[in-house]
Amino acid sequence: MSAATARATSARPAPRPRPSAPATPPAPRLRVVATPAQARTRVPFVLACMAVLAAALLAALLLNTSTAQLAFERFTLTNQLGRLQQDQAELQTQLDSKSSPSNLASAARAIGMVPANGTGWLRLSDGSVQGAPAPAKAAG
Repeated sequence: MSAATARATSARPAPRPRPSAPATPPAPRLRVVATPAQARTRVPFVLACMAVLAAALLAALLLNTSTAQLAFERFTLTNQLGRLQQDQAELQTQLDSKSSPSNLASAARAIGMVPANGTGWLRLSDGSVQGAPAPAKAAG
């Protein structure tokens, strides 16, 4: 080593000791918490939950009952509709048979009506008789 290097390394001041901080214990992580003035009770919350549950069950029961009742009523009305449609078909068949020309002619003879010999009509504008009307011959 040269003398200049030796002087440079020896000319350095020695590190000074730092003043030590006063010895205080670290702050504790846990601390005491005071109890609340009045402890909360869970009774109202539990009662409210039970009331909501009871209301939901009651609503489900009522909906199920009304659905079953409406299904029964629909079944009854469907059966009644089928019977009424069958009655309508029977009545329509009777009407068709009674309004046939042969049945109308026999019903007219039964009440004393006779077939017309000729047809005629009146013209209302001048009151004249048109066609070839002839009196009907009495049955007998």
